[in-house]
Formats: sequence, C-alpha cells, structure tokens
Amino acid sequence: MKRPKSEPPGSRKFKWSHLLLGIGVLYLVFIAYKFPEFLEIAAMLSGGDTDVGMDGAIGKESEGADLSKPIFNSIYFKDAFHRKLEDNRNQDAPLMPSKEPLEERKNGSPPIKPLQHRYGRITGEIMKRRNRTTGLSVLERMADEAWTLGLKAWEEVDKVDDKETGESTLIEGKPESCPSWISMSGEDLLKGDRLMFLPCGLAAGSSITVVGTPHYAHQEYVPQLAKLRKGDALVMVSQFMVELQGLKAVDGEEPPKILHLNPRLRGDWSKRPVIEHNTCYRMQWGKAQRCDGLPSQNDEDMLVDGFGRCEKWMRNDIVDSKESKTTSWFKRFIGREQKPEVTWPFPFVEGKLFIMTLRAGIDGYHMSVGGRHVTSFPYRTGFTLEDATGLAIKGDMDVHSIYVTSLPTSHPSFSPQRVLEMSDQWKARPIPEGKIKLFIGVLSATNHFAERMAVRKTWMQSSAIKFSNVVVRFFVALNPRKEVNAVLKKEAAYFGDIVILPFMDRYELVVLKTIAICEFGVQNLTAAYIMKCDDDTFVRVDTVLKEIEGISPNKSLYMGNLNLLHRPLRNGKWAVTYEEWPEEAYPPYANGPGYIISIDIANYVISRHGNRRLRLFKMEDVSMGMWVEQFNSSMRAVQYSHNWKFCQYGCMENYFTAHYQSPRQMICLWDKLARGRAQCCNFR
Repeated sequence: MKRPKSEPPGSRKFKWSHLLLGIGVLYLVFIAYKFPEFLEIAAMLSGGDTDVGMDGAIGKESEGADLSKPIFNSIYFKDAFHRKLEDNRNQDAPLMPSKEPLEERKNGSPPIKPLQHRYGRITGEIMKRRNRTTGLSVLERMADEAWTLGLKAWEEVDKVDDKETGESTLIEGKPESCPSWISMSGEDLLKGDRLMFLPCGLAAGSSITVVGTPHYAHQEYVPQLAKLRKGDALVMVSQFMVELQGLKAVDGEEPPKILHLNPRLRGDWSKRPVIEHNTCYRMQWGKAQRCDGLPSQNDEDMLVDGFGRCEKWMRNDIVDSKESKTTSWFKRFIGREQKPEVTWPFPFVEGKLFIMTLRAGIDGYHMSVGGRHVTSFPYRTGFTLEDATGLAIKGDMDVHSIYVTSLPTSHPSFSPQRVLEMSDQWKARPIPEGKIKLFIGVLSATNHFAERMAVRKTWMQSSAIKFSNVVVRFFVALNPRKEVNAVLKKEAAYFGDIVILPFMDRYELVVLKTIAICEFGVQNLTAAYIMKCDDDTFVRVDTVLKEIEGISPNKSLYMGNLNLLHRPLRNGKWAVTYEEWPEEAYPPYANGPGYIISIDIANYVISRHGNRRLRLFKMEDVSMGMWVEQFNSSMRAVQYSHNWKFCQYGCMENYFTAHYQSPRQMICLWDKLARGRAQCCNFR
C-alpha cells in the first residue's frame, strides 16, 4: 500500500531515532555525574598494579601486583536484591534529623564523625578515670555495666568450690539428678514469663500435654498490607506459639528454637487455618513446614515414625466428591471393602478448650489434639532433644495447665560421652616462640561447648594448625550464672585454647571481642595476619592460607566477603538510630563470619583503642570496616580482597568458609574434606 502524500517519508523512523537519541543523552549525563564517585570506589577496591587509597593517595608497593586475582567488577550485583528489600523496609523509617546536617567531603562522600565521647580500652583503670555521669552513649553505658558485672562475676568464679555445683563435676562425669515429670498451672506459667524450665531437656518418648483455650480473634494493623490493599491493613488474628527452646548464649541474642509450632486459627496470607512448624538457629530460620488441611504425601520418605506429616481437615474451598450410586454398587458387587472416611474440622476453635499432646518420637515430633493425630515434624540435624531445656507458650491463648512426662533424669552433658570428649588429643599446643603466618580468633559463648568441640575435632586438626604455622583461640565473655562460668574456667584450663574476657556477654558488645582478638594477636603472638570468625564457621585453613599468599606481604590486607554501600536499617528489629550511625551508608566492610586483616591494621586498632580514640559500633564487622577505612585514608593504602567463597549465609561449593554450621554439619564437612571434596552438608 502506498504511503499517503501528506505523510512525509521516514517520519516514523525519525520519531524513534529522536526518542533513542534522547535516552542516550540522559544516560550520558547520568554517567558523567556519577562516574567520579564510581571511579573512586573502583580504584579503592581494585587489586591491580596501583593501590589507591580512599584518600586518593597511591601506595608505594605498586610493583609486582598480582593481576590474576579477581577484581570487583561483578561485586554486589547479587546484593542488589537485598538492598532493595532494605529500601522497602526503610520506607517508613524515621526521617534524618535536620538540626546538624552532615558535612560532605570534597569527593562527595559523607565523613565519619567520631563520637563526642570516645570509648577507650575496656580496662579497670580507664573506666575509673572516666566520668561516668556525663555524655556516655548507650553502647558505652552498656559496656560500662558489662565490665562492672563481669568483674564481680569473675570474683565469684574464683570463690566457687568444685564441690559447690553439680556442673563442676564435668571432668568427673557425675550425673545431675532431674525429675522424671513436671506439671505447672497457667498462673505459674504467667509468673514465669510464659516459660517452663526443663532441667535435663527431653528424650525419645517424652510428651508434653497442654490444656488451653484460644482467644477470640482481634484486629491487628499490618503496615505492609496498607500499600497492597490501598489502605485496608486491618486483619483478624488469633494465633499462638508453642516452642522448645535451648539455652540463650548471650543477652540480646534469641535462644535457639528447637521446635516452633504455630497454629493460626484465622490463617495468614493464605486466609485459611494453618499450622506451621520450623526451627531457628542463631536467629536464622529454617524452611517452614505448613499444614493447611490438605493431606501430605504418604511416600515412605515423607512419613515420620509411620505418620503423615499433615492430616486432612475440612476446608471451605474443597468439596469432597461423592461416589455415584453405580460406582458404589459395583464396588459392593465385586466385594471391595469400603472404608468409611471421616474428615475432621480444624482442631483449634476460638473460645473452646482443647487438649494438645506433643510427643517426641524416634524420627520426629507428633502433635495430637483430643486424641487425634494432626501433624508430625521430623527432627532436624543440629537440634537435639537434650538441648530443649525450655518450653515457651505465648500468643492468643489462655493456658490452664501443662504436664510434661517421661523426662530424662540426667543430662547428656554430664554423661560419660561428654567426659570422653575431654581427651588429651583435643588439647591446644603451646604458642610457638617463632613467627606464625595466621592467628584465628573464634568468637564463642559460655554454653557453646558442643560448637567448640566440633571445631576442635574438625578444622583445628588441619596440618597447618598442628604444625604451628597457624594458631587458634576461642574468645568467650562471662555468663550471668556462676556455675556456667565455673565450667567454662575448667574447660579453658583443660584444653588451653580459650581466652576468657572478664565482662558480661551481650550481643551488642561483640565488638569488644573483636578488639580482644586484635590485642591478643599483637601482644601475645608474632602473626603476620589475623582472622576473625564465629564458632559456627567452618574454615578451610589451607585454602585460606593460599589466598593470603596470593597477596604481596608488603601490602596491608583486608580480605573477606565485602559489602559496598550497604545502608543501615532505620526501623524493625535490627534498627540503627541516627545517634548510633549518622551516615547514610556503611563503609566497605567484610561480613563477620570470616575475614582477615594484616598485622599493621590490628596494631592501628589497638593503638587507637589504647588512646581512647577508637570509635565503637555495635555491629563488629561494620566497625572493622570503619577502622580499615580510617587506616586506609590516614596511614597507608589497603588491599581490599573480595571473594564470595567467604560465605555469609550457609555454604557453597568449594567454599573458603561456611557459616551457620551445626556441630554435626562440621563433622560432615570435615569427613568430605578428608575425601578431597569441598562440598556442603545442607541438611539442617
């Protein structure tokens, strides 16, 4: 068809070309505006011929750089999704105070302001010199209190006689006597903050019976639904939780949830009644098992002690199909047995009393209500029955009574099995007099004996550690219970690999343990590098040493899984206030489960700490990133070395370090490594 004369030739093509040209111009303007800032960050993180510091200075050790190492071209693309989630969470965050606007550097990045009152070395002399009545920050007051309580606790530990506590019979293996059954009324449960203590945990065959009445549903406002439902964010809620909990390691960190059972009578996003089962370790939730009224598969692999994981109950959206009269007559004619099928309603009803029994079987937990089996949940590796020393019941329910029967009369922690672990082969070797390549400081807690034993039996048996090229020590603060501290003191004296820090352990004060690791590596050793990790981190020591050897020894090193331009959360559970961190973004920092610094950076940290000029922040990995940035800008250029294989969440193939590994996973990883395979054991 011919083009009309009124339409000039090439007009459609002309419009598209102008549109593309306009987009290209806008893109070039954006690049021109952002390119200097991007160039500065890329230069700081590059591992090329020249080490450019954050202040723009070029390091002297520019010759002989290793160009074969991966640089940071593809870093943080994977974290873009996480940052977007953080952006969504921060949409309702409090606005930044405008009274004291932040000054900007010449290069456009905001400065790091030191706190008005810098916190110095955590020692008695410095704390006595400080005026404790004026100007202390929340973190400083918390550290002050932890130090004071820790000194008192340490004095009590020195006074404790081994015969005063049953837990001090750890080496002798004398059992602690526990009751075989416990009962509690609802009133007593409320007085104990809805927590029931199980002194020796549970065992196979133990059962928990709860008599209660669910509350009637009430309205709750859910801000996340306001945007989805255009302002309608009110929902009807009736739910309660029954949890088997382990011992809390430190204040501020939730205890591990060995079993989380959550019936939701009005449902959740599915809008149907549901029962959810899960576990939580180190505040990391596992994959939930949800029962929503549909029967689970009866495959042999899906059964738990012969029971299905989810039983069927009545649902309004599913109508059972009835057989036709012809089909029913034919089945009777051929003699096929017809079993009557009964579908029960959801076992929990608002305002009606129920009797729920939770039984520990061979392969998992089994929940029944009114004598009828409802759900089963298989045990997960890393969560053992004997660790379930607490029963927590909370939510929209009135508890009338609780009965716990068939309990173990002694705890496995005091059994011969634990005594056998106190063997000479797991003792640490003396600190070598000569130089060593790497010092590894492992953060731990008083009651993490199983985690420490797993480390001793696995990667602490690496050849580099056994032949004194690498030294490992655990760093543990004190517990409010003097009996626990007494057992820790015995363990430290026996194995010789624990550094006890005399302050009360708190989740917010982990940064003090990091400083202690640097101080130990500087003053007690002659290590070239210092590594910090957690007691649930599995380290491939030989591989980490090879990575370090790939960097010039003349360079200052900061190695790990680095984060760039991460922003603090301003609301929610992990909220950071503007008083705690006034800047809009964190400095580049390596994730806390495993990172490495050179000894000159550790010396810088200890020096500023001794002069009371070291700024502290409650997130220890961010604090280290801040200190490295200050060292990089004021002392000498730092080689930032990034690798995803310093795993932050779990494990990956050919990992350098694997995080959130239970003691049994540690043993599994070590067995696979002994067969020459750096493969994961993801079966939590």
